[in-house]
Amino acid sequence: MANNFKYKKILFDPSSKEPFKLSRSKIDLFSKCPRCFYLDRRLGVSQPSMPGFSLNSAVDHLLKKEFDIHRAKETSHPLMSHYGLNFVPFNDERIYDWRNNRRGIQYLHEPTNFLVFGAIDDVWIDGNKKLYIVDYKSTSTQEEITLDGEYKESYKRQMEVYQWLFRKNGFDVSNTGYFVYCNGKKDREAFDGKLEFSVEIIPYQADDLWVEPIIIKIKKVLDSEEIPQPNPVCEYCNYRKLAYEKENG
Repeated sequence: MANNFKYKKILFDPSSKEPFKLSRSKIDLFSKCPRCFYLDRRLGVSQPSMPGFSLNSAVDHLLKKEFDIHRAKETSHPLMSHYGLNFVPFNDERIYDWRNNRRGIQYLHEPTNFLVFGAIDDVWIDGNKKLYIVDYKSTSTQEEITLDGEYKESYKRQMEVYQWLFRKNGFDVSNTGYFVYCNGKKDREAFDGKLEFSVEIIPYQADDLWVEPIIIKIKKVLDSEEIPQPNPVCEYCNYRKLAYEKENG
């Protein structure tokens, strides 16, 4: 297990002996498009950045503060009771490191020398000391909230990487993870300076068996001098291809 490894290089260098820091989000990028991942982590050409979702971040921040009240008291949140979940927020001093985007929960995968990490939202615990990984999500829709849809596959992979990391750190982790979903209501008569949400808990039966094989695959790709082929369904690959064709006639 690893907690305090440092790395000197932002980009992957096959000749380096230092652990290379590999985030949960970069694993997800590789899952979507190995070429974009290689351009980013090996060659330093990242995808265009997206604007921050400040309202989502505010909801995330307030949820953490709310669950932290119960964490300190080691009491169950009313939302847990509503869904019949006999849990309390896991009261561990490392929670603040695990939530930190620059640290997260970490594990040195020795076969690849990757320091894999990810920043969680929350962890709950039951009476048998089993942990449940929790992720907060925010949206505003009149549709039923589900985990179906292409972009929500990333949510599932996110959960599974977190579970894998906690298991590698020696914790007993349930295959069941939970998404706390906040849905902004649009049916109010007026804004009145506040946005109201309905909140629900959605369980997800996760499977982290894919995580280690893909980490090994990432190492093989990064070690290679050959750039992976474009992904035909990647919008960034298609943009670069079309732009090149237009520019070069």
